[in-house]
Amino acid sequence: MPHRHPPSLISLRTWALACLPVLAACAPGLDWREVRPEGANLLLMFPCKPASDARQVEMQGRTFDMRLYACKTSNQSFALSYVDVGDPALVGPALQQMRQSLAAKLAANPAAGAASAVPVQVGGMTPNPQALQQSLAGKLPDGSGTQGAVAVFAHGTRVFQAVVLGAKRDAAAEEGFLNGMKFAS
Repeated sequence: MPHRHPPSLISLRTWALACLPVLAACAPGLDWREVRPEGANLLLMFPCKPASDARQVEMQGRTFDMRLYACKTSNQSFALSYVDVGDPALVGPALQQMRQSLAAKLAANPAAGAASAVPVQVGGMTPNPQALQQSLAGKLPDGSGTQGAVAVFAHGTRVFQAVVLGAKRDAAAEEGFLNGMKFAS
């Protein structure tokens, strides 16, 4: 008589074997965690533990306090920065300046970036025609090549910039970071 396993054991083994490919796909060095940046009313997923910083920046001829959350995995850098511009009339120009400023820092081809720009949707964001996501390719200050994506969007008078950069693009990491954001209700 053949040896039979109890049904619950077979179910558990089948389930475990079925989950192996999923678990392997989720484990390429990324440790996703939920982050709620201070004062942003935003919930997002970082694939590593972000450090936070604050600095002053010039935007639209004025000085603002900017908050920055960033982390780096072995292959990619992930960052979220945001500023409260305080005036609804400054939101669109500030979003545009954020994209252009990053492209300039990376010596990226602005025409190529603009051609790849598509509207971005973050749950609960304030709609704005300058809320866009685009691909980037350029050089870091040390001369090494980098590529990735940037998304800029707004919530009220706060403007946000989410960036993923690396030596090579990682579509899954970009998608997880850029599509994993939503504003708390």
